[in-house]
Amino acid sequence: MAVSSFSFSSATLSRRVSLPLKPSCSTCSSLTVSKDVSIDEQSKRSGNCKRRSLLIGVGASSLLPTKLLLAQEKPRNYDEFVDLEDGYSYYYPSDWTEFDFRGHDSAFKDRYLQLQNVRLSFIPTDKTDIHDMGPIERVVAHLVRHVYSAPTQVPDVFDMQERSTDGKNYYTFEYTLTSPNFSRAAFATIAVGNGRYYTLIVGANERRWRRVRNQLKVVADSFKVLDI
Repeated sequence: MAVSSFSFSSATLSRRVSLPLKPSCSTCSSLTVSKDVSIDEQSKRSGNCKRRSLLIGVGASSLLPTKLLLAQEKPRNYDEFVDLEDGYSYYYPSDWTEFDFRGHDSAFKDRYLQLQNVRLSFIPTDKTDIHDMGPIERVVAHLVRHVYSAPTQVPDVFDMQERSTDGKNYYTFEYTLTSPNFSRAAFATIAVGNGRYYTLIVGANERRWRRVRNQLKVVADSFKVLDI
């Protein structure tokens, strides 16, 4: 389900929602993510920085369960990262390289444009489904206002989408964070499973966003939670 806009006390312009820097957060009380602690810091506290990776490539397919081998074929020019121990997978562009991103379980970046990257983190939760955290409009508003953005940044949210894959539900949304001298655009996909709240973010400098948006949307839409 695609959601193009949602209403706040602030103005809504077409497919874009401008989020005030200091809105009331009373509607977001059901979330378990603290608005005072960033996702990076929460992930660091959860002790999930050690990556246990399995890259699908030549000679690696024999190590994977049959259900993964029967999954939809990955697009051309993408590789797949699968972490069977931590329970997730996603695609990333084949020419990207793995790197350490503080507080994240896995991350890949463009060889030349380091701000063009994907990273995944997770924290413990007692929720069993992303819907338990609230409707997509409320969850996204809270995250972009209070978790992803710094006090000096102006957050804007664009399209929001819900999807269900293999019985698991996901929220994916597009947003920008604008600072006085810099602006970044990204997709985020969030899901709950295995007693964990997963967050995948893939983004780039906003000046390059129009050029790479479709490529990065493939990454956001490919994220899956695997049973462990």
